[in-house]
Amino acid sequence: MRRFATWITGHRALVIVGWIVTLVAMGAIAASAGSDFSEEFSLPSSDSKDALDLLETRFPAQAGDVAQIVYKAESGVEAPAVKRKMEGVFAAVEELPHVSEVSSPYEKGGAGAISDDGKIAYATAQFNVTTDKLGDGEVKKIIDTARAAGGGGLRVEVGGSPAEEVRSEEEEGGSEMIGVLAAVVILLISFGSVVAMGLPILTALFALGVGICVITLFTHVFNTAEFAPQLAFMIGLGVGVDYALFILTRFRNGLDEGLDKREATVAAVDTAGRAVLFAGITVIISLMGMMLLGLPFLYGVATAAAIAVLFTMIAALTLLPALLAIAGGWVNRLRIPGLGSGARSIDENGWWFRWSRRIQRRPWLAALISGGLLLALCIPTLSLRLGTNDAGTDPAGTTTREAYDLLAEGFGPGFNGPFVIAAELPEKGNDEALERLRTNLKDEDGVEAVTDVTLNPDKTVGVFQLYPTTSPQSAETTDLLDRIRADSIPPVEEATGAQIHVGGINAIFEDFGNAIAKKLPLFIGVVVLLSALLLMIVFRSLWVPLKAVVMNLLSIGAAFGLIVAVFQWGWGASLIGVDATGPIISFFPIFLFSIVFGLSMDYEVFLMSRIHEEWEHRRDASLAVTRGLALTGRVITAAAAIMVAVFASFMLGEDRIIKLFGLGLASAVFIDAVIIRSVLVPAIMQLLGRRAWAFPAGLDRLLPRLHVEPAEGDPSPTGEHPVVAAQSDG
Repeated sequence: MRRFATWITGHRALVIVGWIVTLVAMGAIAASAGSDFSEEFSLPSSDSKDALDLLETRFPAQAGDVAQIVYKAESGVEAPAVKRKMEGVFAAVEELPHVSEVSSPYEKGGAGAISDDGKIAYATAQFNVTTDKLGDGEVKKIIDTARAAGGGGLRVEVGGSPAEEVRSEEEEGGSEMIGVLAAVVILLISFGSVVAMGLPILTALFALGVGICVITLFTHVFNTAEFAPQLAFMIGLGVGVDYALFILTRFRNGLDEGLDKREATVAAVDTAGRAVLFAGITVIISLMGMMLLGLPFLYGVATAAAIAVLFTMIAALTLLPALLAIAGGWVNRLRIPGLGSGARSIDENGWWFRWSRRIQRRPWLAALISGGLLLALCIPTLSLRLGTNDAGTDPAGTTTREAYDLLAEGFGPGFNGPFVIAAELPEKGNDEALERLRTNLKDEDGVEAVTDVTLNPDKTVGVFQLYPTTSPQSAETTDLLDRIRADSIPPVEEATGAQIHVGGINAIFEDFGNAIAKKLPLFIGVVVLLSALLLMIVFRSLWVPLKAVVMNLLSIGAAFGLIVAVFQWGWGASLIGVDATGPIISFFPIFLFSIVFGLSMDYEVFLMSRIHEEWEHRRDASLAVTRGLALTGRVITAAAAIMVAVFASFMLGEDRIIKLFGLGLASAVFIDAVIIRSVLVPAIMQLLGRRAWAFPAGLDRLLPRLHVEPAEGDPSPTGEHPVVAAQSDG
């Protein structure tokens, strides 16, 4: 790393120009290529995917998603003026691209689409493609056309997944700037210097600028969800500022200890830079571990986040050192009176030194209290329920939420998420299987209504829809789906020879959750084992990796506990703008685990590398813990505060998924920094003592060596040369 840092500082102008050229070039290429997002949740080798494939290949008019035009008229939906106006809307919508048909409640057989009191009705706009293949403008035309008819006692709203997608896109943005401003404020408080604050922000923004451009191009290669860039920005900003913060802190300490600007830069990269490199790699490994699940939807989001982390890590190791080698002592200029603390050298009268000593005097008490608190926070996780979030969780006042409420009021909540039951008929025109199944299901508990069977033009495929009595996100709806698949369909298939599948949004998310649950142990096992192995190689210890894995799992469990308490139970939900509870969306746990595990490894590496450095220089296990926490406590707290502020800012938006990530990541980082790194880890390390660094000789010879500390003969973490440090110990 010293040779690398020496080259960077010796070619600092070239490095800075290279980043500027790369940003401009990638921006131009990305703007020219545009993006190609896709949110297809269907899975290979699943019942819902089989239903979709069957309709796409044999009945394309019924293969796409559905939008509902829902309206309410106090004078009655069959009043001549209302009927005339709405029929005009239906005719206009049916002429729009990709709309294969509009089923009007006024048509023959459409009486079921008018509520019993005659005040609410709905029409179904059937698309011939799925939502991810629809242009934003096409769906917005439907929404604008429908809502324009409202007024004069008539309310018209649009629901369904196409409208939901438009709503989500319109609500994006804004949180990113709040996150940046929060990082600026915390850096100013920590450093007290405008220049010192600006360098980490500038480095992170350069990295994210290039990273987001690469992600934009990447959407043409992999199925990538619309929220991927926002999530990548959130993670990249948090880790990017943190990585730069650790290196900048070591650079300022080097200046305080008398090194010139180039020597201080090289020393910072050779110490903190090693930890940044290792921490960044562990985050990327954790994110890319999602590839093991074999779920294509996850690939794009995981890779987007990994790209953001990769570029922020590269920028912290290249662009920031180049800027520091130029800035030198100017890094402390433009100071703000009353902010910052100047030097970062060890101070036995400092707060963190005294705090560490308090923990070490009563390690059992500290471990029991902090561990008990973490376990208590984990308890709600036992009630975690995965599923889909329907439009009932959308913000009040949005057209999708209003349409949902109108449908539920007029027909029951199940009309917001019908099952699509499709069958490949055994013989042309022989729809006996579907008719028999339809008849059986009409009287099934939990079934509100079923539609007539519709056959494709060549009469080889049939389809009908089933409306549950309960909402799409309720547990009863999932139970009904399971009963239909396990009990109702197999006897009909066996008797008739038809191949019957259940699709629709409920079925897709149920299959998605089941697929994740089956492969989750493999994913967790691989990520945990790889991370533990890396820690074992770096720290030459068995206890340190084991402790790290347990601590990280506790922080993840506690974060899940808070998520369940807020989003499922509703505790404090209104404080973050969540006005409806529901299950946790199926793919969220896998993302939160991978991201939080990687971020927790960041703090583990930063803290334990300092403790290990002190252990290697002094061979005093207790003093190593004291000095390690004293040297890193302030900067880890500042770094955690930045991450918490950045992640928490994303709870200010309206998108439920981003709110989930915001609360989950902010709470996990807060718990990790405040409870685990500041209390539990030093207590456990004190209890372990010298045993923490015991390592079997056989493993020591077998495993390669990877250092996260300065090479022999380089400056020590406290600014002392190793020889001087040894002499001072007596």
